[in-house]
Parts: sequence; structure tokens; C-alpha cells
Amino acid sequence: MNTEVIFGILIPFIGTSLGAAMVFFLRRQISRGLQKVLAGFASGVMVAASFWSLLQPALEGSEGMGKLSFIPAAVGFLIGIGFLLLLDVAIPHIHMDNMEGPKSGLKRTTKLILAVTLHNIPEGMAVGVVYAGWLSGRSDISSAAALALAIGIAIQNFPEGAIVSMPLRAEGMSKGKTFLYGVLSGAVEPLAAALTILVSSAVVPVLPYMLSFAAGAMMYVVVEELIPEMSEGKHSNAGTIAFAVGFVLMMILDVALG
Repeated sequence: MNTEVIFGILIPFIGTSLGAAMVFFLRRQISRGLQKVLAGFASGVMVAASFWSLLQPALEGSEGMGKLSFIPAAVGFLIGIGFLLLLDVAIPHIHMDNMEGPKSGLKRTTKLILAVTLHNIPEGMAVGVVYAGWLSGRSDISSAAALALAIGIAIQNFPEGAIVSMPLRAEGMSKGKTFLYGVLSGAVEPLAAALTILVSSAVVPVLPYMLSFAAGAMMYVVVEELIPEMSEGKHSNAGTIAFAVGFVLMMILDVALG
């Protein structure tokens, strides 16, 4: 794994860590309105990344299958949805103040951390599989395209890092400990990226499936977690506007840098 790839898969983690550092500068709580905006923005980035950075290359890489070229994208996407659904059911965590997953004796703060960690897995996989596509020599995936995705994920990880840290702080945890747990929740991203690169590089023909798998996993997070968060409570257009901004920003990054 070369230096460029290592730096690329660390970029989203850096975004999360910088966001977690906001605990030293912000008050204990983030307003519900701001949370809606941040959830909407993250949704827009992830939806755009799912198509422009993942599904489109998956379809282009399967063109040799003719009219059946949709199969890798469709199969991988559905398996990605199923994989995140399995993790969602198997891992105890908190979503919108509700306990989800199997019953356990874990602390509330631990479940908050697991919720964000669960969210970060598909993002790491997405960055990893795009870098794997570039390393495999795919002409439709450049290092710039992989970097664009990493930067886009990092941008939306910054507010997410703050979102995970502030509730922990509100639970009474010290600022230093809160920052540490926020950083640790993002550490899963480079690990997921590295593992995805190893798997994809070892079995190059499955790359279209892996690209769409990551897209499905990200879309699960958007539909299951982020959209309900941006729509919760009193009606507001703020989340929808933030979604549009996030989508356009990620599209610009992918097209301009790719």
C-alpha cells in the first residue's frame, strides 16, 4: 500500500477527529435545528458519493456483460444493504434516543459510540474500494477521484465528529475523554478502508460488486439514520436545503477532481 493510498484513507478519519475536537470549543449541546442541518448535509454527500463515486464505476466496469451489466451493481447494492441491516440488528446502539439492537448491559455512552462507529464502517469501505479500483488499473477510476471521495467524506465527517462528541459531553464525560472516544469512533474508517483494499485487490473481478456493496451500505445509513434525523419533530426545510448543498458539493468534487 503506497503513501498516497495511506494518506487518502486517513483523510476521513482526520475529518472525524477535527470534528470531535470541537468539544473543547462548543457548549455541551448542539441545537436540534443544527443537528437536522448536519444530518441533511451528510445525507446529500453520501447519496452523491453512492452514485458518482461507486455505482457509476460499478456499472461502467461491468459493460462487458452487455444487457446484464446491471447484475454486479444490483447484487452488490442489495448485499451492502443487508450487511448494514445485520450490523444494525446485531450491535446494541442508540439512534434518536432509542435503544436499538439486542439487549445488553452496556452503558448509554458506549451505545452512543457504537452508533457512530456503525455509521463510519460503510464510509471507510467506500473510500477503500475506490482506491482499490485505482490500484487495480481501472481506467475509469483515478487517484484524483479516490481523493475527491475521501475529501467529501471528511467534510461531512467534521460535523459528525462534533455530533458524537457533544452528546457524550452532555452525559457528563470529561472533554478529554469525549474527544478520545470521538476519535476512536472514526478509527474504524481507515481500518475498514484498508481491509476493503486488501479484499478487492486480491479478487479484482469482484470490484464492481464491492463498489456497489459500499454504495448500498452508505444508502442504508442515509435512509435508516440520517433522513429520519433531519425530518424529526417540527417541520423544517433546513435539512432538505442542507441535503441539496451536500449533494452538489460531493458531485462537484467527484466531477471536477475525477
